Amino acid sequence: MIKEESLIQAKAAYAIESECITNMLEHFDEESFSKAVELLKNAERIGVSGCGHSGIMCQHFAHLMCCIERPSRFISPAEAVHGAMGFMQKGDVMVFASRGGKTKELLPILDICKSKGVSVISITENMESPLAVNADVVLKQYVNRETDKYNSQGTTSSTALCMIFHTLQTALIEETGYKNEQFAVIHPGGAVGERLNK
Repeated sequence: MIKEESLIQAKAAYAIESECITNMLEHFDEESFSKAVELLKNAERIGVSGCGHSGIMCQHFAHLMCCIERPSRFISPAEAVHGAMGFMQKGDVMVFASRGGKTKELLPILDICKSKGVSVISITENMESPLAVNADVVLKQYVNRETDKYNSQGTTSSTALCMIFHTLQTALIEETGYKNEQFAVIHPGGAVGERLNK
């Protein structure tokens, strides 16, 4: 059996993340959210970029967008400045995720977006950061604390970012009139595919 303190900390993680998601509603800005949804709805292509845990969540969001037929891809910050931003064209949308809003790997990509006429949506906790100030739309990321005792691992912050991405996809399904029948065509695999294609 593991230590009692380990079990206490593990169980506390549920309360910490649950509290975060509940309190996120207090920071939900309907105007900014609506603008972000409109940009994503009308974009021919969607790029998503972030580093570390944020980057992993960005990959999830790119896949979510593809699942509702909004052409999207995760653009690695390293590859972005070595030609990958050629994927993005004028009128497209780039989504940045950075809790602090100062991730230095993302700032050169922001400059490329500006020069190419690519709209920018930034998701950050720091509304005064470079990624926030220079974005077309900013979505506030709220985090109470990370789940580890040192408050340093990307746990609750990842959940909060993931929740924002889920709300965007949920709204886009409504705004675009996306049908489950469409999803059935592109998701024939697995248990979900079997259920959709009965």
